[in-house]
Amino acid sequence: MNILAELRSRFRTALADLDPAAIEYAEMVLPSQDAKFGDYQANCAMPLGKRLGKPPREIAGQLVELLEVSDLCDPPEIAGPGFINLRISKEFLVTQLQAMVQDKSLGVTPADKPKTIVLDYSAPNVAKPMHVGHIRSTVIGAALYRVLQALGHRVISDNHIGDWGTQFGMIIYGFKNLVDEQAFAKEPVAELSRLYRLVNQLVDYHDTKDNKLPAVEKQIIAAAHQLEQLHDSTELEDPKARKAHNRQLQQAENQLAQLRETLDGLRKKLAAVDDDSALSALAAEHTGIGQAVLAETAKLHAGDTENRGLWEQFLPACLESMDAIYMRLGVTFDHTLGESFYEDRLAGVVEELNNKNLITESEGAKCIFIDGIDAPFIVQKQDGAFLYATTDLATIAYRVQEWSPDALVYVVDHRQSLHFNQLFATARLWGHDQIELEHVSFGTVLGEDGKPYKTRSGTAVGLGGLLDEAVERALAIVSANDDARDEPLLSAEERQQVAQRVGIGAIKYADLSHNRTSDYVFSYDKMLAMQGNTAAYMQYSYARVRSIFAKGNIDLEQLRASGAQIQINEPAERALGLALLQLTEALERVATDYRPNHLTAYLFDVASKYSAFFENCPVLKAENDHVRTSRLLLCDLTARTIAYGLELLGIEVVERM
Repeated sequence: MNILAELRSRFRTALADLDPAAIEYAEMVLPSQDAKFGDYQANCAMPLGKRLGKPPREIAGQLVELLEVSDLCDPPEIAGPGFINLRISKEFLVTQLQAMVQDKSLGVTPADKPKTIVLDYSAPNVAKPMHVGHIRSTVIGAALYRVLQALGHRVISDNHIGDWGTQFGMIIYGFKNLVDEQAFAKEPVAELSRLYRLVNQLVDYHDTKDNKLPAVEKQIIAAAHQLEQLHDSTELEDPKARKAHNRQLQQAENQLAQLRETLDGLRKKLAAVDDDSALSALAAEHTGIGQAVLAETAKLHAGDTENRGLWEQFLPACLESMDAIYMRLGVTFDHTLGESFYEDRLAGVVEELNNKNLITESEGAKCIFIDGIDAPFIVQKQDGAFLYATTDLATIAYRVQEWSPDALVYVVDHRQSLHFNQLFATARLWGHDQIELEHVSFGTVLGEDGKPYKTRSGTAVGLGGLLDEAVERALAIVSANDDARDEPLLSAEERQQVAQRVGIGAIKYADLSHNRTSDYVFSYDKMLAMQGNTAAYMQYSYARVRSIFAKGNIDLEQLRASGAQIQINEPAERALGLALLQLTEALERVATDYRPNHLTAYLFDVASKYSAFFENCPVLKAENDHVRTSRLLLCDLTARTIAYGLELLGIEVVERM
């Protein structure tokens, strides 16, 4: 049962009797931040009193009289200027907890109005090994998939992989001109990745040398000239004018400093090639590489036999490498429809947009201009090539036609915000204006230096290596802890299994426990800590609860079927019992704004409440059999809740650590 949703429903009824337009204030019923103010608190009397021109405390009194919550709560209390404090009754707690014992879904209440939701997440470019940058989209998307399903929604996951774009033009060019055939025969994905990085570096080198560097140098000259003019300006007597002039001067100095920093970065990029004899020779040999790559891409898209054959040769190994990572992460998809799937639909998209008079030509390119956004949304380039924008529009049309969704949700890096603003605006103008379109953005994984997490050489950290190291570190911790016992508990096989679950769980939980819009620092030590809000602590909490049943030789199936009654007499029992009943609330918070950290916070709260319960309420040595059985049932519900919550996050529990 969702207690918060039920209380809000009761308040809506009471509010409607006072003022039908005031039912929106029911959303101001929230869990209390401090237990001394009850379990839930309603602050709606303050704005309603202002609206009706009456003292808030008087309004609170009227609301309490109209409120029907006797089956849920002790008599409501009015505090301060008009706060309504609500404390869930002991009888209701016991009844609901008793029902949870036999409920496999642990009281999770399905949504009143289930939706069909298409979730787009992970979406790597298949020609390159997955790296640390893919972890956030993958684990956030997978967690949302499970939570939304648990709430009764029809959820369809679609991994929109990059299997068709310019990166394949780079790889094809590299394969034709720069391939190491022995390396390709031995490890095809590694060699394709090397070719992509090499060709990309050479393309960027020539673009920097011929275009970017001269452009920045011109900007520096202009900025320096502007700054000189500002310095030469006469003294201004008017304080406001002088302040505005100084502000302009500061901005000009900052702009010049930024341009010089950009110039320094471009020069270092060039030097990395010029100072390397092998790279320098390749750059001199492949001066037209940028246009050549575009030509290879165009040939692939036009159905050239050789390029299409190479693409078909490369793809299986790339997909196999990608699927191996997903298998380790425990992530699956309902569909994996890459960019290539939509190839034959792109021309039709542009034609439909044109028929609706949405396209404007700009410098030969076909664009959509969105009110309030300066940059054009280009759907076809001057040379006739289509872009990601075109593919994404075709994808929306396909998903709408195929699955009739209520919502399309994209779990993608925050740096793509402009693209999605333009994409969604265009889709609505095109006619898809009855569907929820949501960009679930997320921040960056940082290193200890506060910059994007990379290897010492400056390249993105491979996801496979990241998982390997997490498991190795977890194994060292698990082995050290087990060896410290008088008599070790775990076999070598068990240690390895625990290390796999703890190591990979640590990476997932660390990501999911942060607000998705925030950046976070990647730290193995913090992730694998046995204290604090970490996967290791949660897994340990589960194992600690389970150890009680092993120690007491308790048959769980027999316990659950016994019909024994749960008793709530101690404060720690009550706090734990209430927390267990709030699982649905936590899941609803996740679903409302697509933030899995609401679930990690809930699980940590449950574990903390259990810890207090364990310290204050003896279980196996309880004062009598009735209390002992009741507390065993609370322990069982705690273990099941933690395991279920972690399962929704994609994290496995361990029986012993």
